[in-house]
Amino acid sequence: MSDLKLGDTAPDFTADTSEGTIKFHEFLGDSWGILFSHPADYTPVCTTELGAAANYADEFRKRDVKVLALSVDGVKSHKDWIKDINETQNTTVNFPIIADEDKKVSNLYGMIHPKADSTLTVRSVFVIAPDKSIKMTLTYPASTGRNFDELLRVIDSLQLTAYNKVATPANWKHGDDVVISPSVSNEEADKMFPKGYNTVKPYLRTTAQPELKK
Repeated sequence: MSDLKLGDTAPDFTADTSEGTIKFHEFLGDSWGILFSHPADYTPVCTTELGAAANYADEFRKRDVKVLALSVDGVKSHKDWIKDINETQNTTVNFPIIADEDKKVSNLYGMIHPKADSTLTVRSVFVIAPDKSIKMTLTYPASTGRNFDELLRVIDSLQLTAYNKVATPANWKHGDDVVISPSVSNEEADKMFPKGYNTVKPYLRTTAQPELKK
């Protein structure tokens, strides 16, 4: 099993998909990316998830995020399944689904957890930054569908905090106040946050969400 950690470079790979052969790093280009796995084609929870991901296309596009799914079935199965997804979820799947029949990518990313299932992938999620570093990992059991609002919330936080010396508190959503990083002195904070900030404790300072800097 792979032991990928936050900050590691997301392994590159070449794979057949429902939209042709891709090279992963080339596919991402300078964009952010989400790679997420599904236990198998024609499963009910996966059908709703892929439909949800397609329905969130505009939100991902706003954030310059490319989506790539994976299942251990083949290309023909994927293409036939996509017809069901489009029909039942009232959408159009608009991203590639990797055909990982040999489980090469699944093993590269540690998506198979033998104590859960020895052959099928769990619901893994990897958020990858433009520099190809892994910024978030999340693993759901096969019985639990993902929360795409939460994935967007995390991406908003990652993109905000990548370019500003702030962190996002519990239950933060885009537009809420943020906390100033402890490494920033009060003198620096005065310059960085001209709208001011609130000192709750010396280590806990809150301020209005800054504009995204790139």
